Parts: sequence; structure tokens; C-alpha cells
Amino acid sequence: MNQSIISLREKLDATLNTVSTISELENIKVEYLGKKGSVTALLKNMGSLSPEERKSFGSEVNALKNYVEQAISEKTAILQALELQKELDAVEDFDVSVPPVLEHGSYHPITLVQRKCEEVFRTMGFVVEDYSEIVTDYECFESLNIPPFHPARDMQDTYYLDNGQLLKTQTSAAQNAIYKKYRDALINEGKPIKAVFPGRCFRNEATDACHENTFFQMEGVMVGKDISIANLIYSMKTMLSEVFENYDLKVRLRPGFFPFVEPGFELDISCQICGGEGCPSCKHSGWLELCPCGMIHPNVLKEGGIDPDEYTGFAFGLGLTRLVMMKYGVKDIRDLNSGSLTAMSQFIEDK
Repeated sequence: MNQSIISLREKLDATLNTVSTISELENIKVEYLGKKGSVTALLKNMGSLSPEERKSFGSEVNALKNYVEQAISEKTAILQALELQKELDAVEDFDVSVPPVLEHGSYHPITLVQRKCEEVFRTMGFVVEDYSEIVTDYECFESLNIPPFHPARDMQDTYYLDNGQLLKTQTSAAQNAIYKKYRDALINEGKPIKAVFPGRCFRNEATDACHENTFFQMEGVMVGKDISIANLIYSMKTMLSEVFENYDLKVRLRPGFFPFVEPGFELDISCQICGGEGCPSCKHSGWLELCPCGMIHPNVLKEGGIDPDEYTGFAFGLGLTRLVMMKYGVKDIRDLNSGSLTAMSQFIEDK
């Protein structure tokens, strides 16, 4: 076995013996399995190896990754059991006859923002669609101009299932079905395709203040005659001004690469938490990436049965979870999936 792999295993074992909290364990997981982690770094050296050496080394690295995941999983179970026991030990005797305190509940902030966005887009003539969270590789990638082995797949750490399907990494997975559903009305009646489809997405990546492995998006598409970037910008600015009730909200559009649009853009808004000064929520840049967007790639339209020489369109993937952060001043994206009643109780007035 490679000496560097042996050293990493020994270091991990020693480190895990000293860990006493779940938060420390999360940091160790990122240190070893994150995009810049120790295990990932080993793969960067494979280019200098011969084919036979790469095969052997790659197998050892995969074994190391499985070992790290298993060790962290076992340690997590141990720490969770200890924390639970500590809570049980701290419980004092209580009177079961005391009536409970019943409080009103409230909608989750993501639900509030999603409904507001749906309302705004409906006023602009969009229909609201729904789509499965478990999709095929074709739906999530190939129909979106991302064939097998395309480098763009590395941008999304995907959860694959044993049956070959996957948890969708983006709401764009519904695009092909939407085009096929409405293309006859587009072609035969001249009715533009205008649809938004919100949903939950999943990516197997390290979490921080502005990244989470489970998050919500709202995909939107418009396809018709002479649809342009101007239509895209108008739709997005109208939606944002209504959600934030702020017509002076700062928005910028900058070039970005996404295989299913050409040209592609990143739509950013000024950070509403720090006022553009820079904070952990916006990676100290003063701006938050909110919405990958652009003009739908001809290959994607063709795959949906639409002639790109006759029709054009735009698509966007609005980050609902980040939109919630900006609207309500939530500094850490992880709070939204935490199930913390303390964190969520501030929205009770909007029930």
C-alpha cells in the first residue's frame, strides 16, 4: 500500500480518538473528503503515473475513501449516542398531568418565498409545474447537453441510486419534459412556453454558511419567437423587486458557463445581510450568486423536439434557499434545514 495512504489512515485514526463533538467531526470530514480534502488531493497526482500504477493507486484511494467514510460514520453514531444519553441524564422528574403549552405554528420561510415567487410569475403568464426528485441520468444530464464523461458533471457531486437513477442535482432536470408537454401548443398555436417548476435538489458536497447538500431551486423557462436576454432580465428584475419589495435592489449579470445555455450568465444580487460590505454569507464579496441563467442551448431545444432555428428561449435556476437568506437575513444556510424551532419561530407572524 502507498505510504501516503497509510499515513493518512494512521492520522485519521489518531484524530478520531481525540474528537468529542459532532461539529469537530464535520470539520474532519471536510478535511479528508471535501473538494480540497486530503483524499481528493491524492487523485491530483495520478497524472504522473503509468496506466498500471494509476489503476492500482486509484483502487487504493477508493479503499481509503470508503475507510474514511466508515470511520466517520461509526464515530458519528458513538457521539450521537453520548449526546443523547447526556440529555436523558439531565432530564428532571416532571408531572405528566400538567397540560401542554400549545403554540401556533408557521410556514417555513422557503415555503413563504416559493409561494411569493409563484404568485409573481403567474402574473407574468407562467404556469407552475412540479417534478420528481428522483430522475434518470438522461433527464438530469444528457437531455441538457451534458453527455457521459462531460467535465461539467464534476461540478455536481451527485447522489446515484442502486437502480441507476439519481437524486436530481438541479431543477433543470424537468426542462425536457416541460418542452415536450407544451411544444404542440407552441408549434401549432403559437403559444410561448412559459413555466416555472420549483423543487428540492441534492448534491453530495461539504456544507458551509452558503452551501448545503439539500437545497431548493425554482427553474424557469420561456420559449417562443424572438425571445431574448432582455426578456430574461425583465422577468428576473420584476420577480426580485416584488419579493424584496425594493425596486432599488442591486443586480448584476456576469458571464458564466452552463452546458444547457449559450450564452450563459450568473445573476448576482448585493448581499442583503452585510449591505455589500462582505461577510461569510457572501464569501466576503458583497455579492451572492443567486441565479444561473442564459439563452437555452440549441441542442437542448432539439432534444425537446423544438426547432432552434425557429424558436429561442431563456432558462434560469433561481436559488430559493439563498433567496430566503437574503430576504429574511438568515446568515447560515444550514439553519433552514436544521429543524430548529427557535430559528424558525421568527416567521410565525407569516403563517
